[in-house]
Amino acid sequence: MLEKIEGIVIRTTDYGESHKITAIYSREAGKISAMARGAKKTNSRLAAVSQLFTYGYFLIQTGRGLGTLQQGEIISPLRGLKEDIFKTAYATYIVEMVDRSTQDNEPNPYLFEMLYQSLNYISEDNDPEIITHIFEMKMLQVLGLYPEMRNCTVCGAAEGNFGFSIKENGLICHRCFDKDPHFLPLSQNAIKLLRLFYYFDLGRLGTISVKPETKKELKQAIDMYYDEYSGLYLKSKRFLEQMDSLRDRL
Repeated sequence: MLEKIEGIVIRTTDYGESHKITAIYSREAGKISAMARGAKKTNSRLAAVSQLFTYGYFLIQTGRGLGTLQQGEIISPLRGLKEDIFKTAYATYIVEMVDRSTQDNEPNPYLFEMLYQSLNYISEDNDPEIITHIFEMKMLQVLGLYPEMRNCTVCGAAEGNFGFSIKENGLICHRCFDKDPHFLPLSQNAIKLLRLFYYFDLGRLGTISVKPETKKELKQAIDMYYDEYSGLYLKSKRFLEQMDSLRDRL
């Protein structure tokens, strides 16, 4: 059966001398894997459409086992992601997270839209670090993780100075700091951004300027939470951290 999907290439794997196996995250059907025969040949009609991060329409022959990519039409190559090594690193982390967090043929239009918006924002020169942190916070619900980000997770207070508690699964107010001696103290600006990233509509993103010290706070809190609860250990995360270290030295 031929199936036409709108999707983004989130993974490619070389197969033999001339073929590729592509994983496409689609709006209609979630993740679909397909063989792109001859795609490694420069004159192949599938060479461009099977590139990582390509956003397009794909015609796939489906059946038992692995499908076959018959043809594709590029909507956007998201070229900006491939022209800057830092953008590439962040985008690779995002698509690997989607790949590792989803099963084949489980539609999630919300996740597709979030994936496209995030990659497009990075491609268009928005701060890739901030876009990635927003994506990480919004991915928590996809992963079935629900930290308390509005009120104190212990007493329910909505006002006060807050920190972040891995043990208590969310924000903890100054009245309850003694409930978790190992809570992560954060600036109130970092707390506001974590809340914002978790709840707001990514499609309404405006200009966000974040100080380097606040970015470090955000990264520390998000990394700690993912390490504790997500079960995801991504190769691209290590590469991303190497790129961040390189950038800090430049």
